[in-house]
Amino acid sequence: MIPVEPRLLTAAQQFLHLQRNPLCPGDGTLHAGGLAWRFALRPTPLSREYGVRIDYHQGQVPDVFVEDPDLTLLAGDRTLPHVYSQKPTRLCLYLPRAFEWRDWMRLDETIVPWIAIWLFYFEEWLTSNAWKGGGEHPDHPRSRRRRPGRR
Repeated sequence: MIPVEPRLLTAAQQFLHLQRNPLCPGDGTLHAGGLAWRFALRPTPLSREYGVRIDYHQGQVPDVFVEDPDLTLLAGDRTLPHVYSQKPTRLCLYLPRAFEWRDWMRLDETIVPWIAIWLFYFEEWLTSNAWKGGGEHPDHPRSRRRRPGRR
């Protein structure tokens, strides 16, 4: 028997899940095949609050940006670890080539908690100067689009 992969969640379904999840209260826009969601996140009760944006287009990997505060200013003269871009600060949250995130997964149950974990390790990195969040930094995920019929 061939395993059946769950069905892709539409951008509208993802948007509805984000709206209803108390972990990421915010506001966003929904457009044909995609969404943008902005919310405030505090990784621990003692942490500062971060303004985060998730951009998602159906069938693609989500892009996550920290919009406030400016993480490069917090880092001083250091280069931010584990990001795809410094400015705007686009986070690297998982291994795309290992398919740790798939388009049938809910953003609010995967990406949002992964953002909180990344920010936790970022705050720790600010004091220790050692990235303890693990992982590796692969090539940009947009360069590795899955072709239909291939895994």
